[in-house]
Formats: sequence, C-alpha cells, structure tokens
Amino acid sequence: MMISMATLRFPPIVLVLSLVLSSFSPSHSYERPEPRETLFVALDADADGATPQQVHISLVGADKMRVTWITDDDAPSVVEYGTSSGQYPFSATGSASSYSYVLYRSGHIHDVVIGPLNPDTVYYYRCSSNPSREFSFKTPPANLPIELVIVGDLGQTGWTNTTLQHVAGAAYDVLLLPGDLSYADLYQPLWDSFGRLVEPLASARPWMVTEGNHEIEKIPLLEPRSFKAYNARWPMPFAPSSSDSNLYYSFDLAQGSAHVLMLGSYADFAPASPQYQWLQADLARIDRARTPWVLALVHAPWYNSNEAHKGEGEAMRSALEPLLYAARVDAVFAGHVHAYERFARVYNNTADPCGAVHVTIGDGGNREGLASDFAEPAPGYRSSGRPASATAGCRW
Repeated sequence: MMISMATLRFPPIVLVLSLVLSSFSPSHSYERPEPRETLFVALDADADGATPQQVHISLVGADKMRVTWITDDDAPSVVEYGTSSGQYPFSATGSASSYSYVLYRSGHIHDVVIGPLNPDTVYYYRCSSNPSREFSFKTPPANLPIELVIVGDLGQTGWTNTTLQHVAGAAYDVLLLPGDLSYADLYQPLWDSFGRLVEPLASARPWMVTEGNHEIEKIPLLEPRSFKAYNARWPMPFAPSSSDSNLYYSFDLAQGSAHVLMLGSYADFAPASPQYQWLQADLARIDRARTPWVLALVHAPWYNSNEAHKGEGEAMRSALEPLLYAARVDAVFAGHVHAYERFARVYNNTADPCGAVHVTIGDGGNREGLASDFAEPAPGYRSSGRPASATAGCRW
C-alpha cells in the first residue's frame, strides 16, 4: 500500500492525503489563526414543523441505505425514491423516536432503510412525503477503485465550513468520521445546528461515523446514560456486522474488496469485553484473498508524539493492536489530537513492515484550535507531523 500526500491551497490550507499503496510523501506545514466562535445554523425561515431537516444517510449492507432525518412535528417515517428527479416509484417505511436531555426535547428522529439499490447510481428521494425538499445521493461503486474522505473532530466553525467546502469539491464515495462530530458538549440545540450544517453533504453521500469523547455528554445524576444524543441521531449499521453496540461496527465496500472497522475508543475494549470479542470474530471472518484492504478508525490515536492527549490511546492500543496486527490491517486513522501526524508501519512501538500505517487527522474545524506542541526528538518510525487543518482522501 503506497500512501502519498499533496497539499491544496484553500483558506485555510487543507491537507489532502491519497491512500494508494504504502508510503507518504512530505508536505509543508500551516499554522492557522486563533479559534473561531461556534456557528449556529438555524432552521430555514420558510420551513414548518413538518419540514424534513438534518437529513443524512449511511450504508446498510451491500445494497441498502439508511436515511435519518428530523421533523419538529409528527410526520410519517417514509422515504420515497427513484432514479429520476420528481419521480419516486419506490418507498420504504421505518420508525421515529425522540429523546430528552435535562430540559431539552428532541424533534421526531426518523430512521428508514431503503433498497435494494444499484451500485454507482444516483437516486432522488424525499422524506415524510414532503414535496418541499428533494434530495439526491450516489451509491458507491460495486468494484474498485473507490474514493473515501476521512475527517475527524469536525465541529461547527468557519474552519468547518472551509473543510466542508473542500469535501464538496472532491469526487468521493463515502465519508468516514472518527469521532467528535458536533461539539455540542451538553448544549443539545448544537446537535440540531450541526445536522443542518452538514446536511448538504451528509444527505448526498453516506457518512459513516464513530464516537469521540465529545459525544459522551454524561451528567452525574441528571443524565447518567452516555452517548444519548449520538446514538439517537447517528444510528450506524452495527447489527449487520454482529456488533451489539452503535459504538463499534464494521462494513464492507466494493463487494468486500475493502473492509472498514469503526472502533469505539470509549466503549470497553478489555480482552473479556463485548467489543474485544466482536473484533476478534469480525477479523477472523475476513478472507484476505477476497479482501485486500482493511482499514480501522479510532478516536484517540494509538501513536501520538504530540503533547496533547499524550498516552490516552495507549490502553486501547495495548489491548487491540495484537488483533489488528495478526489480521494485517493496513492503516489506522484517528482524530482527537488537533493536528496531522503520520507514522510509518509500526507495531508495539517498533517499526515493523507488517504493522499498520497510523495517521492522525484530528482537526476538521473544531473550535478548540490546533495542537502545535510535538515532542522532540520524534520516534524513529514517525514520518511527519504538523499543526494543520486536514482531511484524508483514500483511493483503492
């Protein structure tokens, strides 16, 4: 697997990584300004309580798509769809739920799975039979090549907008997000704002996400259940991969040519834990003759020479890295640290040609700014690192 990196100039500069084979080429650094304020995206003035909002999609199996959206008022949980604009010969019905958080009450969160769908095809759809808004998406191709975008710690600032504009200009099939989505941090209306902010992209290509620390949102006595908003708003296809939790799952791309592991940094990963046992079984099912590429995402990086969050991924690495090494996982992407850092193939803190390439891509635009303090001297297996706003693009 060769990995190369090029730098594109946007305001601010965004680093783009192309994952192709096995090594990265260097790029220059960029220091951006002080953190910006959090944006708040309000509902359109002409929308009413039945207007679908915060629409996003995610993959379910080989030929289905989950459509998730919110309405303020009660509305049918139905998606109508077809391959021509304005014509919807197919429909599917799902369910709706809501949640409360202290004094906040969410809207009606609709969850509908549609399909079977043809690969590499544009579908037009509308939600809740509402004629005011038509959306469209393109399904991933059935075979390689396939294009992925990876961005962590997205947040909702002016920098986030720049990242999203850059992503919108890319020819990609699936977006992967290794945690820290909205940075709502207990203030639930920011989840609604985030859903509206990302809707133009998240309704048009599948977004596959895993949790970060900013999704925990646990308040002793008042809100003892972690990940309440995240699990309600961003349901992922954990059941098809035999996972018992929305916090970790896996899925295939291109008829199994690529396998993606979405691991939970904040779910138990000890050897006797459900996540550990699930991962062990999931990796055992992979036929590398049929699946040449295996990619993993975590939130807290397992290798990190930045002073920010130093050592926070070590316990998870110690527990799960032997499983990934035995399965010859090709690359591990992480967020959490608000910088870009890349490690050559490594295992157990030692350069190893059979280990995975590790990339931290943890600053998609969040309000906290960049982590610029890297330890020196750097480990010998570290390829490069810089405080930079970044996304990653993978092409197999």
